[in-house]
Amino acid sequence: MKNLIPRGKLIAVGGNEDKGTYPTSRSKRKYYLNFFELGILKRVVSESGKADPRIEVITTASMIPQEVGPIYTSSFAMLNCHNVGIMDIRTPQDARQPEYLERLLAADVIMMSGGNQARLREMFAETDFLDALLRRYYAEPNFVIAGTSAGAMAMSQHMIRGGSVPDSLLKGAVKMGVGLGLLPTAIIDSHFVKRGRFGRLIESVALHPKLIGIGLGEDTGVLITEGH
Repeated sequence: MKNLIPRGKLIAVGGNEDKGTYPTSRSKRKYYLNFFELGILKRVVSESGKADPRIEVITTASMIPQEVGPIYTSSFAMLNCHNVGIMDIRTPQDARQPEYLERLLAADVIMMSGGNQARLREMFAETDFLDALLRRYYAEPNFVIAGTSAGAMAMSQHMIRGGSVPDSLLKGAVKMGVGLGLLPTAIIDSHFVKRGRFGRLIESVALHPKLIGIGLGEDTGVLITEGH
């Protein structure tokens, strides 16, 4: 698919996005309202072009999927989206199950949770599932792939696997790997401000100077259309 222009949409999120938790402070009430009007998950739904799209949440990256999955189900329900499934794929063998491929092909939105981005590549590499994900992304205009934290970082072809923030400007301190290949032109880092990852992204781009570095703060995101 090299040199093809994707017709689908990517929404990369820096992590810890507003999931609709009602604030205890009256002064913060406006942020609660923003979840319904301007929140990131609301935008994910809107970009599908449907009021109640079929959403599949992939919790593979998380080590606590039993907690993460229901949180997203509840959050999307607050946005009147009730057609939500959880795909907790734990092994490469799970990723090859026909059931998951069928659900991917029927989905309007794929949402990848946070956790460990390396797990996403390890589970989906060289599977029909990843091939189908890429095909739909390149072929279908209203197909949305969203990812938060690790789910956003895994979108890159050249993916940050890890690296200590204090040592990030030292040569070799940042660990790079292969991601899902949805975004071959950029490297994404998450929790950018709160965890002080500016140096880590600098080192990553220095290793791959032809790529763009995207640093995403928490509860912020970027919409990528036509591959940019």
